This record gives sequence, C-alpha cells and structure tokens, in this order.
Amino acid sequence: MIGTSLSASHAPAVGGLIQRWRKSRRMSQLDLALESGISARHLSFVETGRTRPSRDMVLRLCGVLAVPLRDRNNLLLAAGFAPVYRETAFDAPEMAEILSAVRLILRRHEPYPAVAFDAGWDIVMVNTAYAGVANALTLPGHTPLPALTLVEKPRPNILRMLCHPEGARKLVANWEETTRAVLARARREALRDGDAGRRALLAEISAFPGVPGPDPRELDSAQLGLVVPIEIRTPTGTRRLLSTIATLGTAEDITLQELRIESFHPVEDAAA
Repeated sequence: MIGTSLSASHAPAVGGLIQRWRKSRRMSQLDLALESGISARHLSFVETGRTRPSRDMVLRLCGVLAVPLRDRNNLLLAAGFAPVYRETAFDAPEMAEILSAVRLILRRHEPYPAVAFDAGWDIVMVNTAYAGVANALTLPGHTPLPALTLVEKPRPNILRMLCHPEGARKLVANWEETTRAVLARARREALRDGDAGRRALLAEISAFPGVPGPDPRELDSAQLGLVVPIEIRTPTGTRRLLSTIATLGTAEDITLQELRIESFHPVEDAAA
C-alpha cells in the first residue's frame, strides 16, 4: 500500500506541509496526484491527516513538487521517518574539491565582482573585485573579506550589509530600488519554506532606518521593469551592473544545493 491508516500524531503536520508546498507550486490536488501516480482521494486524505503517507510517498511527492533537500528532510521528520539527505560543512575535507571549483568560477569572472553565499545569505567566498567593494564598507565589527578563500564563521551576511545604515547604501546610488528587489526575493523564499532563521533575519534588517517594506507591485510583475540594475558609485562616476545567480545543478547535499553564486556584469561600456 502507498500509505497506512492514521496512527501517529505526525500525520496532520506532514499533510499540512505537503498542502503548503502544493499550493506554492500552484498545483491542484488532481494535478499532483496524477503526476505522483496516486488518486486525488488518497492525496486529499494525506493532506487532511486521515492517512499517514509512507516514506516512499513523501519522497515521491517531494520529487514532483521540487521540494529542496532540507525541506524534504523536514517532511520526512514530520511523517515520523529519519532524514535521508546529509548536510556537510564547507570546511569538511570532502568539500575541498567543490570549493576549488567555486574558487575557479569566481576567479574566472574577474575583473567583475562575484560572490558565493548560502541559503541564509551568509557569504562563503568572494573574488577580488567583490572583496574590494565589500571591504569599503564600515559596518560595526566588520573584518576584511579574503579573496578566493573560504570565509570563516561568523560569516558576513549580504542582506545585513545591504540594509545596515553603515553598509552598502553609501555605495549604491539606487539603494532603495535595489534593496526593495533583493528583499522581495528574500521574502518570497521565507514565505515558501518558512525558515525561522531567515524570517528572524528579515525582521532584524526591516527594523533598520529607511529599509523599504513589502511593495504590492512585488505580486504584479507587469508593473515592474525588465530588471533592476545595481548602480555603484565609483571615483569616476556611477556604474550600472546586472547580476545573475547560478546553482549546482546535481547537488545531493543540502549545503551544496543551497549554495548560490551571484555574478555581476557591466550594463554599458563605461562599467566594463
């Protein structure tokens, strides 16, 4: 059988989590059931807690919903099963090969800035150009970032650097516009996975003076521009940059799946 009769107090919790992920993916019960190879009735029983899903069913639904690995572990725990995905520290010996690859990516992007950061927006590694910009900030307790080296804990946080009064606002000409766009992405992530640490961070930085709150336009892309560039003040004038974010496409480790590499690219010849 795909599932068993309800016999554990975990079932309502896991059902609610599955329902939340289904709705975040804008899928109906019928769509999810069809793609998962189960009946809509059975899925309804799982979501309402009338049936406890098996371990295989939890993993099958997570696969269809493209649930991140960390959240798959949480769903397994909620269903009464042990986690199956590991989380390896960046300074673990087995991470050396991955860090070498990240270092190569960052170095190849010079002379333009690039940064690797984790799901909590903490900086993991930067290239020389990004270190130059970050080290120009005067945040309390800030220590210079080393280039192309694993940053030691406690790691600087990108959102805190962006929003703190002594942070990036003095270097970014369109600080409010840029901050609004970045925080919109961070808020969407927090709403989707309900991570307590990310929500606490958002609450902290939202209390900084001048930090823009949620914008209703965040829900209507038709009212927004194609992209929000970041405009950096330099001794020779303001330079406009666009950013792209890359992830590891075949990661089977939580730490590596959550790793992101943001690269900045010049918009015009002057920025180049």
